[in-house]
Amino acid sequence: MPTRYYLDRLDVDFTHLVPSDTVTSCPYKGTTSGYWSVDLGDRLEPDLAWAYDFPTRQLLPVAGLVAFYNEKLDLTVDGVRLERPVTAFS
Repeated sequence: MPTRYYLDRLDVDFTHLVPSDTVTSCPYKGTTSGYWSVDLGDRLEPDLAWAYDFPTRQLLPVAGLVAFYNEKLDLTVDGVRLERPVTAFS
């Protein structure tokens, strides 16, 4: 799995994010509390962002933060644009 970056919700612009009914489970993090699709105007990219509001005890630091599938969008960390990983989610 590629590194996932979890962002504070206050740092996420929800302007183009649309809530989704998707729920997934992870043996390490627990069950997701929210998924968002991205509205690009002419199409909807489904389920590109997610959050765990109530993760497992070991991963409480990600509680309430939002992550994105970096396989499907450009991600810049500390001024460096990361390559998009190739995974089953690509």
